Amino acid sequence: MAFETASSSELHQEHKIKIKQVLDEVGKVVVGQEYMVNRLLAGLFTNGHILLEGVPGLAKTLTISTLARVLHLDFQRIQFTPDLLPADLVGTMIYNQKDGKFEVKKGPIFANIILADEINRSPAKVQSALLEAMQEKQVTIGETTFKLDKPFLVLATQNPVDQEGTYPLPEAQVDRFMMKVHVEYPTKEQELEVMRRISNMQFGYEVNTVLTKEDIFAIRAEVNKVKISESLEKYIIELVFATRRPKEYNLTNEAQYIQFGASPRASINLNLSAKALAYMDGRDFVLPEDIKEVAQDVMNHRILLNYEAEADNIKTADIIKSILNKVPINK
Repeated sequence: MAFETASSSELHQEHKIKIKQVLDEVGKVVVGQEYMVNRLLAGLFTNGHILLEGVPGLAKTLTISTLARVLHLDFQRIQFTPDLLPADLVGTMIYNQKDGKFEVKKGPIFANIILADEINRSPAKVQSALLEAMQEKQVTIGETTFKLDKPFLVLATQNPVDQEGTYPLPEAQVDRFMMKVHVEYPTKEQELEVMRRISNMQFGYEVNTVLTKEDIFAIRAEVNKVKISESLEKYIIELVFATRRPKEYNLTNEAQYIQFGASPRASINLNLSAKALAYMDGRDFVLPEDIKEVAQDVMNHRILLNYEAEADNIKTADIIKSILNKVPINK
């Protein structure tokens, strides 16, 4: 380990053990989904919000609520519905007849981890209220502005099927999420284990608290110290620019399908998430593999394809894969 001092190296080693314990504790309740938990922790350690997309029944809600228990953080689940109002999210002013004056009633947004379940089920006003809280880390009720507690992490889910009655998030709003993670079906072995647990009534496991808020803030400081070479910083920029000017990177075929490339938030979040992955892997430096591993999650919601791509059944994942194959790392 090449951290600056022996004490910082020991602290990192201690935190690495605790992160492994977090995965073990979540694993008591949730079968599989290590990939999802890894990305949720990467978001937590870099102050980035995560959008989860997957069909119903993949334990997205259970994983997030269990993770909150293991981290001993305040957790609120908000079911987004068509009749939800911004006040239901952030709170409102109510009249106290006894005192004869208005007082603030805070909404569920005042927690450390917010699960915005099926975010695309609510109208734009509600989505905007949530996304403003994500960006500004504060909300205004009446004439008073309230800072949100730290850490503050929004984990939103959306269902890719049954799109009737949904309000898809505009690309500019989706861009505020650090990563969009596709949650996959479990393997045969994992689904067999789930089936056995449920049929034997083996659920509701007790989990232990592993990380405190102080630990999380300390880990964030350590992640910030993870080194990334200038050549890899430039590699990140090249990857992002390849989405905007694909023809300059010999991506002529892909160019016909890209309507808009990734925003500067892609560069920022590729850097941060690669550092988080390196840290969780026990390193104080970023490897090219870290960047490549998070590229799909960071860029898949930031590249807008045209109708021609839809007609030819071209997915964003295909474009990103081509970019990773063709953009070199210049030493």
